[in-house]
Amino acid sequence: MTLEVDVDHRRGDFRLQAHFASQPGLTALFGRSGSGKTSLVDIVGGLIRPTRGRVAIDGQVLVDSERDVFVPAHKRRIGYVFQEGRLFPHLSVRRNLLYGRWFAKGDGVAASDLSSVVELLGIGHLLERAPAGLSGGEKQRVAIGRALLAKPRLLLMDEPLASLDEERRAEILPFIERLRDEARVPIVYVSHSVAEVARLATTVVLLADGRVTEVGRVQDVLAHADDADRGSVVDATVLAHDDAFKLTTLSSMAGELQVPRLAAEPGTKVRAYIRSRDVMLSLAPPRDISALNVLAGRIARIEPLGNGAQSDVALDCNGAQLSARLTTKSVQRLQLTPGSGVYAVIKSVSFDRR
Repeated sequence: MTLEVDVDHRRGDFRLQAHFASQPGLTALFGRSGSGKTSLVDIVGGLIRPTRGRVAIDGQVLVDSERDVFVPAHKRRIGYVFQEGRLFPHLSVRRNLLYGRWFAKGDGVAASDLSSVVELLGIGHLLERAPAGLSGGEKQRVAIGRALLAKPRLLLMDEPLASLDEERRAEILPFIERLRDEARVPIVYVSHSVAEVARLATTVVLLADGRVTEVGRVQDVLAHADDADRGSVVDATVLAHDDAFKLTTLSSMAGELQVPRLAAEPGTKVRAYIRSRDVMLSLAPPRDISALNVLAGRIARIEPLGNGAQSDVALDCNGAQLSARLTTKSVQRLQLTPGSGVYAVIKSVSFDRR
């Protein structure tokens, strides 16, 4: 599935200008609040008619202002999952799900689809319950299931975890991963959380002030993101567990990483996210420090930032790319230059199961 978007939309004083094409997998629309993410996903879903532009899925035109084409939302076969589950309170979970399947009845959806979606999302024990008795994470899983049973060719998810606390987010993220990997439905996912994007995204569309500033692989876009969002995504494999200290060792191209114990079997593929601000550099192997992760590498490039007080240092660690945010004073004091051998001391690692 290829989604093509080229729109220019005005709403009051805000102007959205977006041009990109997404590939199969999960495409994250990423940016801070007010950057235009929700407006863009509403245009794709048919909830907003753009001032000008074109939207197409696999070559089928949904919007074309020059030809006065605008396919209404209910004819686009696009599933939409909002920030809140928006379930029907008077229907059981089973009947909420079957309401989604009703929209796909013309497409010959088999009865087995219900059981497969229930298994995918782990909601079999909830089928006879009312929405009022569900947690926030459970409601969102049911909402996702209802959208899937409508047999969409594209699934839009507008910050589906924004209203959940950390515990509920941790509960639902693995199911969104399964959705990405197993359901074979392309996803456009709206978020301003760098941790969610690093964990879930195949492709990232970066937005700022109503404009698309970058489109690419999650590894590439997060390496160029602004300030606190900048970081590195490293593919890794679960190597072993240390139950005595509740740690898991990950094997990666950059070297071994130790993280809090993962509920994943050895051999499981994971994705590690390392923020630039959580990386320090040393010219010699550090001794007697609390950090568990130290990786050897060489400096690939040094990029001074706007005000000159800080620099981003790109590292090549045996072929894996890392970045560190340092003060310019530290760069000069250590006499760092491209090609210099260094040791990256990593203070914190975020991770997820792939």
